Amino acid sequence: MTAELLLLPLGVAAGAVTQRVTGIGFALVSAPLLVLVAGPFDGIILANILSLVVSLLVFATTWRHVQWRRGLMLAVPALLAIPFGAFVARSVPGPLLLLMVGSLVLIALALVQLSPRARVLQGRRGAVAAGGASGFMNVTAGVGGPAIVLYAISTAWEHRRFVATFQFYSVIVNSASLLSKGAPHLPGQSLAISLAALALGLGGGELLSRRISAERARQGVMVLAMGGAAATVVKGLVTLAG
Repeated sequence: MTAELLLLPLGVAAGAVTQRVTGIGFALVSAPLLVLVAGPFDGIILANILSLVVSLLVFATTWRHVQWRRGLMLAVPALLAIPFGAFVARSVPGPLLLLMVGSLVLIALALVQLSPRARVLQGRRGAVAAGGASGFMNVTAGVGGPAIVLYAISTAWEHRRFVATFQFYSVIVNSASLLSKGAPHLPGQSLAISLAALALGLGGGELLSRRISAERARQGVMVLAMGGAAATVVKGLVTLAG
């Protein structure tokens, strides 16, 4: 098994642990590593599939706390942005798409780091901007969460309701992203490995959530996500140079 194939279960499991411990963050961690393994187009589709599975699992246990109207207020602009993002994902050459995916993730990480001090996405206009940016980034880079996190921080959204509503939102957006791009061209073995790693990661996250703080877990996944995004950018540059 090559080093890249090892990244597939590692990325999925790490993302699943993150989702279980912090409530969000699966795609932010897993997407860059999946892109390295499967390529920028199929890797993001795989990230969308797995994000949909994770969101459905979490939604099944948190739906009572969903703020339905608020979730739809974010989902509608996201749905409007997804076709444009899908067109970009199909049209941009592979190496440039690698650069774009890696760069978008790095920008998203910076926004998450700055978000405790940011109050830039408020009111309906803030929701439209957050939803639109999230939809575009979800279909092109697999990372729709950071824009919604920034909105949640800006509006002081209560965490339990935010996490529950985010799952509802994520189910809608990931489903639309998949419909806009179609199924990935991946071996069945890769999908099976991904689902197994997802189950292990969620199980491991359940155990870790009792022993480590969400803040410490957040710091660890930031490092892992930044490394994956940087490696994606480097791979894009190397491919362009070659």
